[in-house]
Amino acid sequence: MEENLDPILIQVTIPLPLPMIYAALVDPARLRSWLCDDAVVEAKVGGAYRLRWTGGGPFESPGTITQLTPDVDLGFRWYAPQPFVALMNTPEARTSVYVRLQESPEGIDVTLEHSGWGSGGAWEEARSWHFHFWEERLGRLKDHLIHEAYG
Repeated sequence: MEENLDPILIQVTIPLPLPMIYAALVDPARLRSWLCDDAVVEAKVGGAYRLRWTGGGPFESPGTITQLTPDVDLGFRWYAPQPFVALMNTPEARTSVYVRLQESPEGIDVTLEHSGWGSGGAWEEARSWHFHFWEERLGRLKDHLIHEAYG
């Protein structure tokens, strides 16, 4: 039997106050500035973490918050876009995302872990797509917050 794929791990360091970074993860207006086109967030465990994209290949991830500690971490169930819906979303979301914020000498380390990957070629393709997606979005988060703070 094949082993499941390793989680995606991506980290960016943002030289800004922790509450500002945390707000960008849970405030729908801030999420729209770097991650998605629309968001509904009920900032509590069991609450909605629904993200929607309208351009390109429109999709929605109607996730649920699985972990939440203000200024520390956020975890949520992830629903993938086409062409990964049958693989990753049936009968329910099979992967999850966990974001941890931690102080470091250079600022705040934002570490994203996307886990729950299966094995085989289709999973490898899905994991590769998501790696590039999250890498690009975390770069946008950093750029947006620095621009917001310093102009």
